[in-house]
Amino acid sequence: MSENQAVIAVLGGTGHEGAGLAARWAKAGYPVVIGSRDAARAAAAAAEMAAATGGNVTGKANAEAAAAGEIVVLAVPYAGQQPLAEEVRPQLEGKVLIDVTVPLKPPKVARVQLPEGGSAVEALQHKLGDGVRVVAAFQNVSAHQLADLESEVNCDVLVTGDDVEARETVCQLAKAIGITALHAGPLANSAAAEALTSVLISINKRYKIADGAGIRITGIPEQL
Repeated sequence: MSENQAVIAVLGGTGHEGAGLAARWAKAGYPVVIGSRDAARAAAAAAEMAAATGGNVTGKANAEAAAAGEIVVLAVPYAGQQPLAEEVRPQLEGKVLIDVTVPLKPPKVARVQLPEGGSAVEALQHKLGDGVRVVAAFQNVSAHQLADLESEVNCDVLVTGDDVEARETVCQLAKAIGITALHAGPLANSAAAEALTSVLISINKRYKIADGAGIRITGIPEQL
C-alpha cells in the first residue's frame, strides 16, 4: 500500500468484529485508528494490534478517532449504534460511514428481528442526513474468521448504500483484505444482510460451525 491510503477509524475497534477488520486493514497497510469509550483501552488495543500486524495503529476516544478517520467504521452492538453515531455526528460530516450493525436482540439472536420500517442501517442514514454517506457492509462476516490473520476469509460481502461511489470505496476496502465484495443495491437492501446474520447464527448452532458460516454469490465474473 502507498502512503496515500485513507485513514480508517474503527469505532468499536476493541470488540471482536471491529478488531478483526481493523487488524486486517492495518496488515494491508492502511493507517488505522481504534476508537473506544475509554481512550486508554483504545490505546492499549492499538499497541497490541500494531505489534501483531506491523501496521500503523493508534487508539483514541471515539470522537477523536472519528475526527481522525477519513473513513469511519461503526462496529458496535445494535443498542449502541444510534447513541454512538449521534455522539460523533459532527466528526462524520462529509465522510463515508461503514456501518456493520446487525439488529440482534439477545437472547434470541438466532431469530430475525428487524426494526420497524426495515433496516437498522437505513434508519441511521435517515437520522444522520445526506451529509454522511452511510454504507452497510461486513454484517455476515464471522469475527472468528477475521481474527485469524493468516487465513483467508471464506465468504463474500454484500455492500449496500444509496451513494454508488461510497459503495465502491467500501468494495475496494474489502478487496484490500482479500474479501470479495458485491454492490447489492440501495441502503434499503441492507435489511436482507441484517436478517441473514440471524439465519447464519441458526446454521452455526445447528451444524456446530465454530468459525462461522458465510455466503458465496455464484455466477460472478472472475475479475471481481
